[in-house]
Amino acid sequence: MANIGFIGAGTVGTALAVRLRGRGYSVTAVASRTRASADRLASMVDGCTACDTAQAVADAADMVFITTPDGVIPEVAAQVKWHREQSVIHCSGADSLDILAPATRYGALRGGFHPLQTFATVAYAIENIPGSTFALEADEPLLGKLKEMAAALGGHWIVLQPGDKVVYHAAAVLACNYMITLAKMATDLWKTFGVSTPEATQALLPLMRGTLNNLNNVGLPNSLTGPIARGDTGTVQKHLAALGERAPELLSAYKELGRQTVPIALAKGKIDREKANELNAILSRPGR
Repeated sequence: MANIGFIGAGTVGTALAVRLRGRGYSVTAVASRTRASADRLASMVDGCTACDTAQAVADAADMVFITTPDGVIPEVAAQVKWHREQSVIHCSGADSLDILAPATRYGALRGGFHPLQTFATVAYAIENIPGSTFALEADEPLLGKLKEMAAALGGHWIVLQPGDKVVYHAAAVLACNYMITLAKMATDLWKTFGVSTPEATQALLPLMRGTLNNLNNVGLPNSLTGPIARGDTGTVQKHLAALGERAPELLSAYKELGRQTVPIALAKGKIDREKANELNAILSRPGR
């Protein structure tokens, strides 16, 4: 089995190193911006040595993961002297394989291995990896190895084509990051009737979990509930009026989200085209 090295000892690199070692992979070397972070990762992985330079990792490992911040990946790829048939893999969600082009000049293979998961801390990252989907980019034979690695980590995989990566990452931002934004918008509304953000968050979390459970169990579009799913134009109009009074800064977001929701309601079959047009008209009016 190939020796694996990591350049970058942040949350993603540490989580992958720990999980891969736990699945029997040989993780032998790590370097990072600071020696302290490299030492920390090495202390969590049996048989792993902290190195002072990225070049030392490349010299010690057959398969090297660059898990630095995205903006540093091209710099690492250009500065290291790779060797022929070595595999160089980045874990960027938005960048494609072109940022690893310097490695190919040495005859190295290049790949992308992005875990579609949210990593708030190292501990949560290690916990969340199993069950995740990994977005892969590579040619054979490296692609086959990355598929095996994703499966070994308890995950699933998809293969992206050139040009897919940015749209793939935008979808991840919508599903993950903007869910937090929606929660912030909702908890801010609760402040208008005297409920603090922590209290509102705890009150809304069971609703959010229930929504995710519905999405998992019955999928799209059947998991959609609420006034637009029912064609309840009266309630939507009340929402617009209330937001205009208490939180006018949220009106445009509410309207756009509503317009994006109407086609889901149509697909669910609970409203007809006439009701959909009525909802769209209400949600497209200027002002309230």
